Amino acid sequence: MRILRAPYSSLALLRLAVVGALGFTLGACAPGDARGGDEGDAPDLVLVGGTVITVDEATPEAQAVALRDGRILAVGSSDEIRALAGPGTEVIELEGRVVMPGFIEGHGHFLGLGQARMTVDLQGTTSWDQIVDKVAEAVAEAEPGAWITGRGWHQERWSPAPANTFDGVPTHHALSEVSPDNPVLLTHASGHASLANAAAMEAAGITADTPDPSGGTFVRDAEGNPTGFLRQAAQGQARAALNRYEEGMTPDEVQTRFRRQVELAGEDALRHGVTSFHDQGSSFADVDRLRAMADAGELPIRLHLAIRGESNQAMDERLGDYRMVGHGNNFLTVRAVKRQIDGALGTHGAWLLDPYTDMPSTSGLPQVSIEDLRETADIALRHGYQMNTHAIGDRGNREGLDIYADIMAEAAASAANGVSPDLRWRIEHAQNLHPDEVPRFADMGVIASMQGIHATSDGPWVPQRLGEERSRRRAYVWRSLLDADAVICNGTDVPVEPISPIASYHASITRQMASGERFFPEQSMDRLEALRSYTIGCAYAVFEEDLLGSITPGKLADLVVLDRNILTVSEDEVRDAQVEMTLVGGEIRYRR
Repeated sequence: MRILRAPYSSLALLRLAVVGALGFTLGACAPGDARGGDEGDAPDLVLVGGTVITVDEATPEAQAVALRDGRILAVGSSDEIRALAGPGTEVIELEGRVVMPGFIEGHGHFLGLGQARMTVDLQGTTSWDQIVDKVAEAVAEAEPGAWITGRGWHQERWSPAPANTFDGVPTHHALSEVSPDNPVLLTHASGHASLANAAAMEAAGITADTPDPSGGTFVRDAEGNPTGFLRQAAQGQARAALNRYEEGMTPDEVQTRFRRQVELAGEDALRHGVTSFHDQGSSFADVDRLRAMADAGELPIRLHLAIRGESNQAMDERLGDYRMVGHGNNFLTVRAVKRQIDGALGTHGAWLLDPYTDMPSTSGLPQVSIEDLRETADIALRHGYQMNTHAIGDRGNREGLDIYADIMAEAAASAANGVSPDLRWRIEHAQNLHPDEVPRFADMGVIASMQGIHATSDGPWVPQRLGEERSRRRAYVWRSLLDADAVICNGTDVPVEPISPIASYHASITRQMASGERFFPEQSMDRLEALRSYTIGCAYAVFEEDLLGSITPGKLADLVVLDRNILTVSEDEVRDAQVEMTLVGGEIRYRR
């Protein structure tokens, strides 16, 4: 079964449209058409005197762009666009700066980003001692008995490596010493493991006699006592205790905290030029709150939510009530479900075809049964939802694609024309692919939702997990996927990594690690491919290539202004690029 997809060349179909009464076709101002209209016809805002990278094949580059009523009105030369301005038009002189389509975060956790801003930030820590010190500082400011939470640690970034570790991670004792009365729960950068102190384990009822849950492990010392290192599903028991603590909050306190999460996440996104965000995991309760904010015009950026954390029964009963496309003036869309087939490479949780090189006793493990995932896929198909499956290991990716293939074959068999519908189901991460799986993405029309920054962040230790040859042939194989005509949607997986499209773009084109070495650079994207993966590729991944992802007249005026052209400056200069301005729907929502 092959489903042909052409997300970028399909823009040619859009160029036939005509915008307004000024005679502009999609692409650029026609000669002689650049004239000022009356107040009703004039643009609200024009940006002139720079470079406009449109990501539109009809007019790849221009000097200026005009916006009206939240949409792109025209692109063209500075003289042509200036001529459109009326008495009420705001004119921004770019002075050589560069306008691009707003970045689309293809895989992140929006509320998690806001929550990370409200907890102990461990992303920059480079030693175990730093983490213990940060927890001690938080305890000094906390109320007695209050939970201390944080996120962002990674044992592979610690130097020197701590002593007396189990599976590379220290026991809880140092955390318990600085926080004897406050429960502490520190989430790994990947989100697939946590560290708990003695108070947190006591609150959660985790003892030497507690059995490991399905899909998770309580790491234990030589005497069988839990060390505080909770892998995968084992985090659930500690999180349940945290939830019980938070249930003591009043409804007003819960709502205030939620709105603060949205506010902080929006600020961070806009500061980095992100105008749309594919959120990979919202509950029905989260959607209810976000829908209320969308109705009130209070969402800072456009959100595309995938339902996660709900049972198959609940989804089958309720998905029909929650499906929405372009709600709240195109600020909220819900038409995807998110499931997780395996864990992360960093915690040896990704499901591999062969054992880990540095831990031959395991090949990782599935987080849920294949039958359960298959049921979710059936439910998603029935309700018209995309299926987004977290799969990192080569076994996890194979199993996920096999489920998709079965569902698509059944859909084709029941279709009147015998062709599977355009589902655009997604594999989230796709970090480790057996070569046999690479062509399946394009053949099946499956989106490869990958995060460029993961390759360079994980690169220093991936060969330890997979071995040199397996890493070279299977790890973060963007070039292989693109050469096989797959669609890649880029992102950062924030808060696993900082929400920086520039950093992830730089990683995508260089695969350069912090050491300066390059992680199998033959798998790099070229610059335009990387930009497309952050714009039109992600728009296509949520059925919005006719609405977002390029600076094309008629599309929503979501733009980012950079201080330099990341398509042409040196690689080092790309890394230092600054976001000068971010516009959502033609409104300036961030200015440096």
